[in-house]
Amino acid sequence: MKRQTAGLNDDARFSALTPRERDVMGHVATGKPNKIIAAELGVSQRTIEAHRARVFQKLQVRNAVELTHCLLAARALRPPNASPGRS
Repeated sequence: MKRQTAGLNDDARFSALTPRERDVMGHVATGKPNKIIAAELGVSQRTIEAHRARVFQKLQVRNAVELTHCLLAARALRPPNASPGRS
């Protein structure tokens, strides 16, 4: 079984996502079903299924639990945002 870890490749994988895939990813990570995501975004359920499948493929995860774990791990390794105007 392949273990997901956050690292340098995560930035490349996350940057490969389209803005819509990022939207869908956020909804999936919060546990929303496809039907609800589709209604909130104003698209068909089938469209959400397609976006979700591409997100899983690009991030190399198999399910929503792995997706959420991947997101949490990536955020945990990122430094906090610096205040504007500070170096």
